[in-house]
Amino acid sequence: MPVEIHEAANDSYVEVSLSGKLTKDDYEHFVPVVEAAIEKHGKIRLVVALRDFHGWTAGALWEDMKFDWKHFSDIDRLALVGDKKWEAGMAVFCRPFTRAKIRYFDLADIADARQWMTTDSSSSVGS
Repeated sequence: MPVEIHEAANDSYVEVSLSGKLTKDDYEHFVPVVEAAIEKHGKIRLVVALRDFHGWTAGALWEDMKFDWKHFSDIDRLALVGDKKWEAGMAVFCRPFTRAKIRYFDLADIADARQWMTTDSSSSVGS
């Protein structure tokens, strides 16, 4: 399955694992879950784990842009987790599309990304 979603039970963060090439249908699967978390908590924190990720179809890219526009201010922190240099570059590329604090973590450090989701804003962990 190219999309797996995990919502933390007691925290306002959602973890989405993506693999393969994303399609428009994949967005229809996970966007409602993320939007429900936003509705429930207000601002949320989002971990996006990219495992064997190959990018987006044109339809998925359009869905991604619509999501970014709609939720520009709804995400407090965005942790991008992956294993390729271009994925690390996505953390820089995403900055104009969100007000979220964004950090990149290697897959081996996913526990650090999860920990960053649960620390308060005054923590010394940088963005």
